[in-house]
Amino acid sequence: MQKIKAGDEVMVIAGKDKGRRGRVIRVMPDRDGVVVENANKVKKHKRANPQANDSGGIIEQEKPLHRSNVAIYNPSTGQPDRVGVRVGEDGRRVRFFKSDNTLID
Repeated sequence: MQKIKAGDEVMVIAGKDKGRRGRVIRVMPDRDGVVVENANKVKKHKRANPQANDSGGIIEQEKPLHRSNVAIYNPSTGQPDRVGVRVGEDGRRVRFFKSDNTLID
């Protein structure tokens, strides 16, 4: 089970965007990366393609961050928190915050 899933609110804990909060747009398990909205934005120079009716220019987009550089945001404490996985009463695996044992899912 993945500890960080798409749609989770995370906080960047390392890198140039340290301290920034955002929602996970996409998880890349093969590259151990996550794409967070409004974090790790880069400018890309795009060539025009008249056959596809695509104009060129400089576009700004989010690039993936390594999953070790983000932590799930705990709204009850207001801080990033570690995540654990345990088996619930109904036999399903559930995620929980390690600081206060509240369930995420």
